[in-house]
Amino acid sequence: MEIISMKDEELLAIGEYVKKNISRWMEESQIIPFRNDRREIDLAERIVRVEESLKHQGELLEKSLEFMEKRFELMEKRFEQIDKRFEQVDKRFEELRSDMDKRFSQLQWTMGLGFTIMAALMGIFNFF
Repeated sequence: MEIISMKDEELLAIGEYVKKNISRWMEESQIIPFRNDRREIDLAERIVRVEESLKHQGELLEKSLEFMEKRFELMEKRFEQIDKRFEQVDKRFEELRSDMDKRFSQLQWTMGLGFTIMAALMGIFNFF
């Protein structure tokens, strides 16, 4: 029996050594001690739920950002189409302006020629 009691004493000594040093070892290893307390278990469960909720909200945020990117791409395409339409309208206005310039120039020449002919005829009729 002395052999068994010797082993028990050694185990007790080892147990005491571990008890004295375990908190320092855990601190060095940055391990948080977990007591089997109901409040701590509830708190740990709440922490897990909050982490899962945050993860879910992050996923929702990513999805909404992807959706917004798609919407912006669609709006960008629409703006490009609108720009093309404005360019077409600008071309039409330029064509209309050039046509109006030509007509105005023709009208000026016609009026100038008409006034010249009238002035010439009035000059001729004044002599006779």
